[in-house]
Amino acid sequence: MVKAIQISKAGGPAVMKWRDIDLPAPDRGEVRIRHTYVGLNYIDCYFRAGLYPLAGFPAVIGMEGAGVVEAIGPGVGNFGEGDRVAYALTLGAYAQKRNIPADKIVKVPPAISDKTAAAMMLKGTTVEYLVRRTYRVKRGDTVLFHAAAGGVGLIACQWLKHLGATVIGTVGSDAKARLAKRHGCDHPIDYTRENFKEAVMDITGGKGVPVVYDSVGKSTFDASLDCLRPRGVMVLFGQSSGPVAPLDPAVLSAKGSLYVTRPSLMAYNASRREYEASAKALFDVVESGAVKIKVNQTYPLKDAVRAHKDLEGRKTTGSTVFRAR
Repeated sequence: MVKAIQISKAGGPAVMKWRDIDLPAPDRGEVRIRHTYVGLNYIDCYFRAGLYPLAGFPAVIGMEGAGVVEAIGPGVGNFGEGDRVAYALTLGAYAQKRNIPADKIVKVPPAISDKTAAAMMLKGTTVEYLVRRTYRVKRGDTVLFHAAAGGVGLIACQWLKHLGATVIGTVGSDAKARLAKRHGCDHPIDYTRENFKEAVMDITGGKGVPVVYDSVGKSTFDASLDCLRPRGVMVLFGQSSGPVAPLDPAVLSAKGSLYVTRPSLMAYNASRREYEASAKALFDVVESGAVKIKVNQTYPLKDAVRAHKDLEGRKTTGSTVFRAR
């Protein structure tokens, strides 16, 4: 039998249970992975709580992992037993082993550990599509990135500096401000003590920024629009504080012909070609040393309840993984 975190209904962290599950042989086009590490991401909480609907129950959540190919299903020709692989965006990661379509995984370069791969695939490919495709950051840009000390934020700060940008980031404490600064955030703003809109306008000499990256949502959205320069781009890619209220498009005109987009990693890496290119770009910046992935929290997979409570309670920083062994 294989152990997994399984849920039978949507709800709080307590709905997650450590259970035995049956795992059949890989089907056509699938491989079986023995996980070594599994990534923890805020989107896991959305699926657990029912904000993002699941196909049915019981269900295994989790969208990111790394490990070793243990078995190959019919029709798989590009992977072999023993290959080190990783993936993002495929539900079912909270398990010691799983079957997964071969077109959803990528090989991990020798220089990158399983732990690092599990910590960065979803967050890192998210940063890739945000800063290289949603709004293509250029050298000399000044950008605002909310939750700069989070898992996505710390990767983003480093990647943005690599691209030649000046980074303004919001954080929730002095400790998180220091952490963000060590990872490339030029101007960390503690939103518990400062008005971030006023701070952004002061930093930019009243001009505003060309782009805001916001995964917080309800509590930051309106003020973020006021941080944008004319024809700026508001990139809302999450809602950890709650969903944003309906928006009158006339507001965008009044504030300077602004653009608003609600992108998703699923849409940006919908094809195998896009997925491979995004993963390669991530592996390249990590292998070069431009982006360093630090895992700040590690939990046994069976302790997923505690990990979710810590994540939602804003007790974590940077990347978090589960040990699956």
